Amino acid sequence: MIVRTVLLLSVALFASVGSLAQPLSDAQLKAFAAQTEWRFAVVSNIGEDGPEARIRLHNRSDVALPEGTGDWRLYFHSVRRVSDTTVSGLHLTHVQGDLHRVAPTEDFPGLAPGESLELFYEPSSAMAAYTDFMPRAFIHRPGSEPVVFANTDTEDMSRFVDVFDREAQQRRSAQDQVPIATAERRYERNRAIHSQRVSDQAVRQRIIPKPLSLETHWGSATLSPDWTIHYAGRLSSEADYLAEQLSTLFDAEFPRAADHESVSGPRISLRVASEDTDLPEQAESYRLEIDDDQIRITGRDNAGAFYGLQSLLKLLPATMDSDSVTLPNLTVLDAPRAGWRGMHYDMGRNFHGQAVTLRLIEQMGRYKLNKLHLHLTEDEGWRLEIPGLPELTEVGGERCFDPEETDCLLTQLGTGPHKSGSGNGYYTRDDFIEILEYAAARHIEVIPEIDMPGHARAAIKSMDARYRRLMATEQPEAARQYLLSHPEDTSDYMTVQNYTDNSIDVCLDSSYAFVDKVMYELQQMYRDAGLKLNIFHMGGDEVGKGSWTASPACRDLIAEREGIAGVADLKPYFVSRVAALAKKRGLALAGWEDGLMYDANNPFNRSQFDNDRVIANAWDNIWEWGVADRAYRLANAGYEVVLSHGTHLYFDHPYEAHPEERGYYWATRYTDTRKVFGYMPEHLYANADTTRNGAPIDNLEALVGRALPPLKQPDNILGIQGQVWTETIRTPEQLERMVYPRLLALAERAWHRAEWEGDSSSAEARAREFAVFARTLAERELPRLAEAGVQAYLAPPGARWENGQLQVNTALPGLTVEVSTNSLDWQAFQAPVSAEQAPVMLRTRLDNNASRSTRLD
Repeated sequence: MIVRTVLLLSVALFASVGSLAQPLSDAQLKAFAAQTEWRFAVVSNIGEDGPEARIRLHNRSDVALPEGTGDWRLYFHSVRRVSDTTVSGLHLTHVQGDLHRVAPTEDFPGLAPGESLELFYEPSSAMAAYTDFMPRAFIHRPGSEPVVFANTDTEDMSRFVDVFDREAQQRRSAQDQVPIATAERRYERNRAIHSQRVSDQAVRQRIIPKPLSLETHWGSATLSPDWTIHYAGRLSSEADYLAEQLSTLFDAEFPRAADHESVSGPRISLRVASEDTDLPEQAESYRLEIDDDQIRITGRDNAGAFYGLQSLLKLLPATMDSDSVTLPNLTVLDAPRAGWRGMHYDMGRNFHGQAVTLRLIEQMGRYKLNKLHLHLTEDEGWRLEIPGLPELTEVGGERCFDPEETDCLLTQLGTGPHKSGSGNGYYTRDDFIEILEYAAARHIEVIPEIDMPGHARAAIKSMDARYRRLMATEQPEAARQYLLSHPEDTSDYMTVQNYTDNSIDVCLDSSYAFVDKVMYELQQMYRDAGLKLNIFHMGGDEVGKGSWTASPACRDLIAEREGIAGVADLKPYFVSRVAALAKKRGLALAGWEDGLMYDANNPFNRSQFDNDRVIANAWDNIWEWGVADRAYRLANAGYEVVLSHGTHLYFDHPYEAHPEERGYYWATRYTDTRKVFGYMPEHLYANADTTRNGAPIDNLEALVGRALPPLKQPDNILGIQGQVWTETIRTPEQLERMVYPRLLALAERAWHRAEWEGDSSSAEARAREFAVFARTLAERELPRLAEAGVQAYLAPPGARWENGQLQVNTALPGLTVEVSTNSLDWQAFQAPVSAEQAPVMLRTRLDNNASRSTRLD
């Protein structure tokens, strides 16, 4: 570990600092933070000693940091942990999670006005993107309010992160083979899509997700507000939904009538025919028929009817320029490939509010996704009000600078020192009930996740605060009722996210009282929404190695309980007790794959759980690590499995390999919409394309060095699920750009089994199909999302000079490319543009939404 500190003299000599040896006043602290520039930079990711980064403070204020030991401290967020060290009078300490502290020692020479200080350090792993750094660094001294460095109090990362313009900064390691995206490389990649011939009719009639069959007939129907929605009584909710969507689009009311009422004139008929032999046998199947003055939607069940009306809506434009729309007569016959078509949303790391959650639910319904997995709790936050446990949200729902964590959790993930920072908040009980009702109306089941025993720091610290409150009022029994940690536990561990205190003590009976209390309150919320809670997701992943090794409660349990011989038996013990609580309440149990496994290869014995259903999210499929077969191992062992794979289905990863792209890249360097579209759920090993470093995989078994188990119980694969984790996602706008349009490709693969899928996939057939999908996104679905208030991600355009003239293309054919020679004045691209105007800046645009710009020299 090497940390270098360099003082760069610029304007003032330091001889005058002695007069400021007294502690900084509040006014001086504020002035220093307001005018001093804090900047991060990556020096190199490929040096012999590993990655190196730098913090640079340029003191533009008239306040000096005095020499020697002072009581001021600098704090910054870094998800890449920096080990404790002291160099050149500054002591750098890892505090907890991503929070780090810099303190002066007696050897600190001071920092005068006009001077700069550079602190070089080695992060724990590569930093190849702006969003590897976090905003809101701050300075603090005891007795004063912490103050954020003004230039870091922003979501514009360029204001406090230096440019990534060298290969040593852009590559993750010397072995990194993934090329950084440029205008020229995008142009070449996009050519494969633009080379496909796609008819306008194919785009007009392309429903996303693609149905089993669509057959057009002679004639057409002209839909207008003169049509009546005629519905079976059991479909009154679906009829109301359809009427609302049509009324909004046409800006006019559509009349509705139940099927016991006679109607005349053109009509949209909604009905359920559970015994209809012409419908596919699967639940959620439907038939859509358009025939002159009738549109008939017949569902196998209510959900099928709902999906039928969604297909009808997909045939309509995003906006109307007349009072009617003409549709071709056609018949659609459709059914889903999978019963579990899910989306996981983590608001535990950063809370984004109820409104964006409802927008997500609306879009899930439109694209026939039916499971919303809400990651409600994390180390960094507890996001759901639980009656009787107010500390969970009063303390656990907020982050600020409170080292004692009595008023809030310790700040993380760029929140900064104040509760007004990003990521804070929670769903009230009423909010959550509204979410449940809204989802149910769209045939979406909400699966709540309470992550434990790891990833539970917010719960642990909240219950510690509750304990202190009740002990202060001399209520020791009540104080201990829901305690999640033992005060004398000295277990030493460090989690992947750099926490040392986030594991619930699985040997305390109070931990299970807490779990049961939360289960009870969740059930009551579902009941108040008119629903039944079916699945309790306990998380279970990434428990820190070394947890419970020094817990007095666990020492006693191991000594006294038969069947628990050591620490390795404690996680399955915990899962068994939680499973029993779920069973008692009639609930299925779900968890992430590693929460249900002894080690990388061996699942817990399924027979130890009495629950009818135990569901595993299989997520860790880093091909070269040899764990990609866990989905099949778990399914073969009797678990139901949801494919949730990091290489294709993690939407917190960048869209392309570029420093300006948001997101982590631990599973793969990037995951664009085309890659999600190409995922093959029924041919898991055939998805192995490249290693993390970008090396092609030609033979997966040869790569891992052993035979890969076949899938023996395919019925245990329930379906697929997209994931968005939000460590780097602090605003609703950032969230939606990461989710869309990848969510539409997820829906395509969850619903529709393509002919090109297989162990020997047809790349040519896949390219043809994706070309239609991509044009449909650009021309029909992205405008539809925009009308719903969702600004989706747009990829920067491809471009090159050819014979001295500018050539451009887009990842989604049909979008506009804009050109600028000064980054200020933009015009839609029109040939010719001569190379004499180079360099030029280019960006993709759709109405009010624009991509980031790209440069072509």
